[in-house]
Amino acid sequence: MSRLSTLPVDAPSRDAAVAVVADRGTPRSASAARRGRRSTLEIVAFTAPAFILFTAFVITPILVAVFYSPFNWNGLGALNKFIGFGNYRRAFADPVFRGAAEHNVTIVVLSLLIQLPVALGLALLLNRKLRGRSVLRLIFFTPYVLSEVVTAVAWLLILQPDGFLDAFMRKIGLGGLVQTWLGDPKVVLYTMFGVITWKYIGFAIILFLAGLQGVPKDLLEAAALDGATGWDVTRRITIPLLGPTIRIWIFLSIIGSLQLFDLVWIMTLGGPANASATMSTYIIDKGFDRSQFGYGSAVSVILFMICFVVALTYQRFVLRRDTEGAITRMVR
Repeated sequence: MSRLSTLPVDAPSRDAAVAVVADRGTPRSASAARRGRRSTLEIVAFTAPAFILFTAFVITPILVAVFYSPFNWNGLGALNKFIGFGNYRRAFADPVFRGAAEHNVTIVVLSLLIQLPVALGLALLLNRKLRGRSVLRLIFFTPYVLSEVVTAVAWLLILQPDGFLDAFMRKIGLGGLVQTWLGDPKVVLYTMFGVITWKYIGFAIILFLAGLQGVPKDLLEAAALDGATGWDVTRRITIPLLGPTIRIWIFLSIIGSLQLFDLVWIMTLGGPANASATMSTYIIDKGFDRSQFGYGSAVSVILFMICFVVALTYQRFVLRRDTEGAITRMVR
Protein backbone atom coordinates (compact mmCIF):
# COMPACT_ATOMS: atom_id res chain seq x y z
CA MET A 1 0.00 0.00 0.00
CA SER A 2 1.36 3.44 -0.87
CA ARG A 3 2.04 6.12 1.70
CA LEU A 4 -0.57 8.45 0.17
CA SER A 5 -3.35 5.99 0.76
CA THR A 6 -2.61 5.92 4.46
CA LEU A 7 -2.73 9.68 4.90
CA PRO A 8 -5.74 10.98 6.83
CA VAL A 9 -8.41 12.76 4.87
CA ASP A 10 -10.16 15.65 6.55
CA ALA A 11 -13.95 16.21 6.44
CA PRO A 12 -13.98 19.08 3.89
CA SER A 13 -12.03 16.94 1.45
CA ARG A 14 -14.49 14.06 1.85
CA ASP A 15 -17.44 16.42 1.27
CA ALA A 16 -15.80 17.78 -1.86
CA ALA A 17 -15.24 14.25 -3.18
CA VAL A 18 -18.86 13.34 -2.54
CA ALA A 19 -19.99 16.50 -4.33
CA VAL A 20 -17.84 15.65 -7.33
CA VAL A 21 -19.32 12.15 -7.49
CA ALA A 22 -22.85 13.57 -7.18
CA ASP A 23 -22.15 16.11 -9.90
CA ARG A 24 -20.87 13.35 -12.14
CA GLY A 25 -24.09 11.37 -11.53
CA THR A 26 -26.43 14.25 -12.25
CA PRO A 27 -25.93 14.37 -16.03
CA ARG A 28 -26.52 10.64 -16.20
CA SER A 29 -29.79 10.99 -14.28
CA ALA A 30 -30.89 13.89 -16.43
CA SER A 31 -30.00 11.95 -19.59
CA ALA A 32 -31.97 8.95 -18.38
CA ALA A 33 -34.94 11.19 -17.60
CA ARG A 34 -34.76 12.72 -21.08
CA ARG A 35 -34.63 9.28 -22.66
CA GLY A 36 -37.65 8.24 -20.58
CA ARG A 37 -39.63 11.29 -21.68
CA ARG A 38 -38.65 10.73 -25.30
CA SER A 39 -39.70 7.10 -25.09
CA THR A 40 -43.04 8.12 -23.59
CA LEU A 41 -43.61 10.67 -26.34
CA GLU A 42 -42.79 8.07 -28.99
CA ILE A 43 -45.28 5.62 -27.48
CA VAL A 44 -47.98 8.30 -27.36
CA ALA A 45 -47.24 9.40 -30.93
CA PHE A 46 -47.47 5.87 -32.32
CA THR A 47 -50.52 4.78 -30.33
CA ALA A 48 -52.55 7.99 -30.55
CA PRO A 49 -53.83 7.46 -34.14
CA ALA A 50 -54.94 3.92 -33.39
CA PHE A 51 -56.52 5.01 -30.11
CA ILE A 52 -58.38 7.86 -31.83
CA LEU A 53 -59.72 5.56 -34.55
CA PHE A 54 -60.68 2.89 -32.02
CA THR A 55 -62.49 5.47 -29.91
CA ALA A 56 -64.28 6.98 -32.92
CA PHE A 57 -65.39 3.75 -34.60
CA VAL A 58 -65.72 1.29 -31.70
CA ILE A 59 -66.15 2.97 -28.33
CA THR A 60 -68.35 5.83 -29.53
CA PRO A 61 -70.89 3.62 -31.40
CA ILE A 62 -71.16 1.37 -28.35
CA LEU A 63 -71.87 4.33 -26.08
CA VAL A 64 -74.39 5.74 -28.57
CA ALA A 65 -76.19 2.39 -28.73
CA VAL A 66 -76.31 2.22 -24.94
CA PHE A 67 -77.72 5.76 -24.87
CA TYR A 68 -80.48 5.01 -27.39
CA SER A 69 -81.39 1.58 -26.01
CA PRO A 70 -83.75 2.75 -23.19
CA PHE A 71 -85.90 4.77 -25.60
CA ASN A 72 -88.78 3.87 -27.87
CA TRP A 73 -87.38 5.85 -30.79
CA ASN A 74 -87.96 5.52 -34.53
CA GLY A 75 -84.96 7.61 -35.58
CA LEU A 76 -86.98 10.81 -36.02
CA GLY A 77 -87.91 13.45 -33.52
CA ALA A 78 -86.85 13.88 -29.93
CA LEU A 79 -85.93 11.14 -27.46
CA ASN A 80 -88.95 11.60 -25.21
CA LYS A 81 -90.29 8.04 -24.83
CA PHE A 82 -88.09 6.59 -22.12
CA ILE A 83 -89.01 2.95 -21.37
CA GLY A 84 -85.98 1.83 -19.35
CA PHE A 85 -85.26 -1.87 -19.80
CA GLY A 86 -88.40 -2.41 -21.85
CA ASN A 87 -86.47 -3.00 -25.09
CA TYR A 88 -84.25 -5.57 -23.39
CA ARG A 89 -87.23 -7.45 -21.96
CA ARG A 90 -88.91 -7.37 -25.35
CA ALA A 91 -85.82 -8.86 -27.02
CA PHE A 92 -85.52 -11.77 -24.62
CA ALA A 93 -89.26 -12.44 -24.89
CA ASP A 94 -89.22 -12.43 -28.71
CA PRO A 95 -89.07 -16.02 -30.09
CA VAL A 96 -87.54 -14.69 -33.33
CA PHE A 97 -84.58 -13.23 -31.45
CA ARG A 98 -84.15 -16.39 -29.40
CA GLY A 99 -84.27 -18.41 -32.61
CA ALA A 100 -81.64 -16.14 -34.17
CA ALA A 101 -79.39 -16.66 -31.14
CA GLU A 102 -79.89 -20.43 -31.46
CA HIS A 103 -78.83 -20.23 -35.10
CA ASN A 104 -75.61 -18.47 -34.08
CA VAL A 105 -74.93 -21.14 -31.49
CA THR A 106 -75.64 -23.84 -34.09
CA ILE A 107 -73.06 -22.29 -36.43
CA VAL A 108 -70.55 -22.19 -33.57
CA VAL A 109 -71.08 -25.87 -32.73
CA LEU A 110 -70.94 -26.99 -36.37
CA SER A 111 -67.76 -24.98 -36.89
CA LEU A 112 -66.03 -26.69 -33.99
CA LEU A 113 -67.28 -30.18 -34.88
CA ILE A 114 -66.77 -30.04 -38.67
CA GLN A 115 -64.50 -27.19 -39.70
CA LEU A 116 -61.85 -27.86 -37.05
CA PRO A 117 -61.12 -31.54 -37.86
CA VAL A 118 -61.41 -30.97 -41.62
CA ALA A 119 -59.09 -27.96 -41.59
CA LEU A 120 -56.62 -29.70 -39.27
CA GLY A 121 -56.55 -32.83 -41.43
CA LEU A 122 -56.01 -30.83 -44.62
CA ALA A 123 -53.27 -28.77 -42.94
CA LEU A 124 -51.45 -31.93 -41.84
CA LEU A 125 -51.77 -33.29 -45.38
CA LEU A 126 -50.56 -30.10 -47.05
CA ASN A 127 -47.65 -29.90 -44.62
CA ARG A 128 -46.17 -33.00 -46.21
CA LYS A 129 -44.11 -33.05 -49.37
CA LEU A 130 -46.74 -33.54 -52.06
CA ARG A 131 -46.68 -32.85 -55.75
CA GLY A 132 -48.67 -29.70 -56.43
CA ARG A 133 -48.78 -28.73 -52.77
CA SER A 134 -48.48 -25.01 -53.54
CA VAL A 135 -51.37 -25.21 -56.00
CA LEU A 136 -53.55 -26.99 -53.43
CA ARG A 137 -52.75 -24.35 -50.82
CA LEU A 138 -53.73 -21.64 -53.29
CA ILE A 139 -57.00 -23.42 -54.12
CA PHE A 140 -58.00 -23.74 -50.47
CA PHE A 141 -57.00 -20.19 -49.53
CA THR A 142 -58.50 -18.36 -52.53
CA PRO A 143 -62.11 -18.32 -51.23
CA TYR A 144 -60.99 -16.55 -48.07
CA VAL A 145 -59.57 -13.55 -49.97
CA LEU A 146 -62.84 -13.07 -51.87
CA SER A 147 -65.17 -10.50 -50.40
CA GLU A 148 -68.33 -11.63 -48.66
CA VAL A 149 -70.45 -9.90 -51.30
CA VAL A 150 -68.76 -11.73 -54.20
CA THR A 151 -69.04 -15.04 -52.34
CA ALA A 152 -72.71 -14.52 -51.50
CA VAL A 153 -73.70 -13.51 -55.02
CA ALA A 154 -71.78 -16.40 -56.59
CA TRP A 155 -73.35 -18.99 -54.31
CA LEU A 156 -76.76 -17.40 -54.70
CA LEU A 157 -76.51 -18.12 -58.42
CA ILE A 158 -75.13 -21.63 -57.86
CA LEU A 159 -77.86 -22.60 -55.39
CA GLN A 160 -80.87 -21.15 -57.17
CA PRO A 161 -83.51 -23.67 -58.33
CA ASP A 162 -82.33 -25.54 -61.44
CA GLY A 163 -79.01 -23.79 -61.07
CA PHE A 164 -75.51 -25.16 -61.45
CA LEU A 165 -75.59 -27.34 -58.32
CA ASP A 166 -78.93 -28.94 -59.16
CA ALA A 167 -77.84 -29.63 -62.73
CA PHE A 168 -74.53 -31.11 -61.57
CA MET A 169 -76.18 -33.41 -59.02
CA ARG A 170 -78.64 -34.67 -61.61
CA LYS A 171 -75.76 -35.23 -64.03
CA ILE A 172 -73.93 -37.53 -61.62
CA GLY A 173 -77.08 -39.42 -60.62
CA LEU A 174 -77.84 -37.63 -57.34
CA GLY A 175 -80.98 -35.88 -58.51
CA GLY A 176 -82.94 -37.35 -55.62
CA LEU A 177 -80.86 -35.24 -53.21
CA VAL A 178 -81.74 -31.96 -54.87
CA GLN A 179 -83.31 -29.51 -52.43
CA THR A 180 -84.65 -26.01 -52.40
CA TRP A 181 -81.38 -25.03 -50.81
CA LEU A 182 -82.26 -21.48 -49.81
CA GLY A 183 -86.05 -21.84 -49.70
CA ASP A 184 -86.56 -24.77 -47.32
CA PRO A 185 -86.59 -23.70 -43.64
CA LYS A 186 -85.23 -27.12 -42.63
CA VAL A 187 -82.26 -26.94 -45.00
CA VAL A 188 -81.32 -23.29 -45.37
CA LEU A 189 -79.25 -22.95 -42.19
CA TYR A 190 -77.09 -25.96 -43.08
CA THR A 191 -76.77 -24.67 -46.63
CA MET A 192 -75.48 -21.40 -45.22
CA PHE A 193 -73.04 -23.32 -43.06
CA GLY A 194 -71.70 -25.05 -46.17
CA VAL A 195 -71.09 -21.69 -47.82
CA ILE A 196 -69.47 -20.36 -44.64
CA THR A 197 -67.18 -23.40 -44.51
CA TRP A 198 -66.17 -22.96 -48.15
CA LYS A 199 -65.41 -19.30 -47.50
CA TYR A 200 -63.44 -19.49 -44.26
CA ILE A 201 -61.84 -22.93 -44.03
CA GLY A 202 -58.86 -21.71 -46.04
CA PHE A 203 -57.97 -19.29 -43.25
CA ALA A 204 -57.95 -22.14 -40.72
CA ILE A 205 -55.75 -24.26 -42.99
CA ILE A 206 -53.19 -21.48 -43.49
CA LEU A 207 -53.21 -20.71 -39.75
CA PHE A 208 -52.59 -24.36 -38.88
CA LEU A 209 -49.87 -24.63 -41.53
CA ALA A 210 -48.14 -21.64 -39.96
CA GLY A 211 -48.37 -23.33 -36.56
CA LEU A 212 -46.94 -26.56 -37.96
CA GLN A 213 -43.81 -24.71 -39.04
CA GLY A 214 -43.03 -24.20 -35.35
CA VAL A 215 -43.04 -27.92 -34.52
CA PRO A 216 -39.37 -28.97 -34.03
CA LYS A 217 -38.25 -31.40 -36.72
CA ASP A 218 -35.69 -32.95 -34.38
CA LEU A 219 -38.45 -33.97 -31.99
CA LEU A 220 -40.41 -35.68 -34.78
CA GLU A 221 -37.29 -37.49 -35.99
CA ALA A 222 -36.43 -38.62 -32.47
CA ALA A 223 -39.94 -40.02 -32.01
CA ALA A 224 -39.69 -41.86 -35.33
CA LEU A 225 -36.34 -43.36 -34.31
CA ASP A 226 -37.92 -44.56 -31.06
CA GLY A 227 -40.45 -46.54 -33.10
CA ALA A 228 -43.44 -44.21 -32.93
CA THR A 229 -45.88 -44.55 -35.80
CA GLY A 230 -47.05 -41.61 -37.87
CA TRP A 231 -50.38 -41.55 -36.03
CA ASP A 232 -48.63 -41.61 -32.65
CA VAL A 233 -46.38 -38.72 -33.67
CA THR A 234 -49.38 -36.71 -34.87
CA ARG A 235 -51.53 -37.47 -31.84
CA ARG A 236 -48.93 -37.18 -29.09
CA ILE A 237 -46.53 -34.54 -30.44
CA THR A 238 -47.81 -32.54 -33.41
CA ILE A 239 -51.36 -31.78 -32.26
CA PRO A 240 -50.39 -30.92 -28.63
CA LEU A 241 -47.68 -28.54 -29.89
CA LEU A 242 -50.27 -27.05 -32.25
CA GLY A 243 -52.58 -26.44 -29.28
CA PRO A 244 -52.05 -22.65 -28.98
CA THR A 245 -52.79 -22.15 -32.68
CA ILE A 246 -55.91 -24.32 -32.45
CA ARG A 247 -57.16 -22.38 -29.44
CA ILE A 248 -56.64 -19.06 -31.25
CA TRP A 249 -58.63 -20.34 -34.24
CA ILE A 250 -61.43 -21.56 -31.97
CA PHE A 251 -61.65 -18.11 -30.42
CA LEU A 252 -61.80 -16.39 -33.81
CA SER A 253 -64.36 -18.92 -35.06
CA ILE A 254 -66.65 -18.44 -32.06
CA ILE A 255 -66.61 -14.65 -32.26
CA GLY A 256 -67.04 -14.70 -36.04
CA SER A 257 -69.99 -17.09 -35.80
CA LEU A 258 -71.70 -14.93 -33.20
CA GLN A 259 -71.29 -11.85 -35.41
CA LEU A 260 -72.23 -13.55 -38.68
CA PHE A 261 -74.06 -11.15 -40.97
CA ASP A 262 -72.83 -10.50 -44.53
CA LEU A 263 -73.36 -13.85 -46.22
CA VAL A 264 -76.71 -14.49 -44.56
CA TRP A 265 -78.10 -11.03 -45.26
CA ILE A 266 -77.15 -11.03 -48.94
CA MET A 267 -78.26 -14.59 -49.66
CA THR A 268 -81.44 -15.01 -47.60
CA LEU A 269 -82.16 -11.81 -45.61
CA GLY A 270 -82.55 -14.18 -42.68
CA GLY A 271 -85.37 -16.13 -44.34
CA PRO A 272 -87.35 -18.02 -45.21
CA ALA A 273 -89.55 -17.45 -42.15
CA ASN A 274 -86.47 -16.39 -40.11
CA ALA A 275 -85.01 -19.88 -40.54
CA SER A 276 -81.53 -18.50 -41.22
CA ALA A 277 -81.72 -15.30 -39.18
CA THR A 278 -78.80 -14.41 -36.94
CA MET A 279 -78.59 -11.84 -34.20
CA SER A 280 -76.91 -9.38 -36.56
CA THR A 281 -79.54 -9.73 -39.29
CA TYR A 282 -82.22 -9.39 -36.60
CA ILE A 283 -80.68 -6.07 -35.56
CA ILE A 284 -80.71 -4.72 -39.12
CA ASP A 285 -84.24 -5.95 -39.73
CA LYS A 286 -85.66 -4.36 -36.59
CA GLY A 287 -83.42 -1.32 -36.33
CA PHE A 288 -83.27 -0.10 -39.92
CA ASP A 289 -85.91 -1.86 -42.02
CA ARG A 290 -88.63 -1.33 -39.41
CA SER A 291 -87.26 2.00 -38.05
CA GLN A 292 -87.12 0.73 -34.46
CA PHE A 293 -83.78 2.32 -33.64
CA GLY A 294 -84.17 2.20 -29.88
CA TYR A 295 -85.04 -1.50 -29.95
CA GLY A 296 -82.28 -2.25 -32.47
CA SER A 297 -79.78 -0.44 -30.23
CA ALA A 298 -80.85 -2.57 -27.27
CA VAL A 299 -80.37 -5.78 -29.27
CA SER A 300 -76.95 -4.58 -30.45
CA VAL A 301 -75.97 -3.98 -26.82
CA ILE A 302 -77.09 -7.52 -26.00
CA LEU A 303 -74.98 -8.91 -28.84
CA PHE A 304 -72.00 -6.86 -27.71
CA MET A 305 -72.33 -8.13 -24.14
CA ILE A 306 -72.59 -11.74 -25.34
CA CYS A 307 -69.43 -11.40 -27.43
CA PHE A 308 -67.65 -9.52 -24.64
CA VAL A 309 -68.46 -12.11 -21.99
CA VAL A 310 -67.52 -15.00 -24.29
CA ALA A 311 -64.23 -13.32 -25.23
CA LEU A 312 -63.40 -12.45 -21.62
CA THR A 313 -64.24 -15.94 -20.37
CA TYR A 314 -62.26 -17.62 -23.14
CA GLN A 315 -59.31 -15.36 -22.49
CA ARG A 316 -59.48 -16.04 -18.75
CA PHE A 317 -59.77 -19.81 -18.82
CA VAL A 318 -58.32 -20.91 -22.18
CA LEU A 319 -55.91 -18.39 -23.67
CA ARG A 320 -54.39 -17.23 -20.40
CA ARG A 321 -51.98 -20.14 -20.08
CA ASP A 322 -50.71 -19.57 -23.62
CA THR A 323 -50.14 -15.88 -22.88
CA GLU A 324 -48.44 -16.62 -19.56
CA GLY A 325 -46.17 -19.15 -21.26
CA ALA A 326 -45.19 -16.63 -23.92
CA ILE A 327 -44.47 -13.97 -21.29
CA THR A 328 -42.44 -16.43 -19.22
CA ARG A 329 -40.35 -17.39 -22.26
CA MET A 330 -39.74 -13.72 -23.08
CA VAL A 331 -38.60 -12.98 -19.53
CA ARG A 332 -36.24 -15.92 -19.54
